[in-house]
Amino acid sequence: MLPAVEAGTVPCCPPLDAGALSEEDATTMAAMFKALGDPVRLRLFSRVASHPQGEACVCDISDVGVSQPTVSHHLKKLRDVGLLASERRGTWVYYRVEPGVLAAMAGMLAGER
Repeated sequence: MLPAVEAGTVPCCPPLDAGALSEEDATTMAAMFKALGDPVRLRLFSRVASHPQGEACVCDISDVGVSQPTVSHHLKKLRDVGLLASERRGTWVYYRVEPGVLAAMAGMLAGER
């Protein structure tokens, strides 16, 4: 089970070359990278992140070679670890990358301060 990240919380982990990560930072970032370790989840996350409007309807991103219930399961996992936010509009759900997530992950790996 991956630890849940509170919605709207931006991970604020220091770069790896800045010193040892705290247990909390390591747990948060490990959950995010673990969620992205699944090829279907990585493809879904990529489709949301690269969508021209900054958010994507599930109807536009669900063609990843698995069933709709499986897509929903994977999107829930991405939401649970704080990578995606979602909003229901009528019968469709729209997804967007949580603000700051990409920069925080890249900064941690790249050693940017």
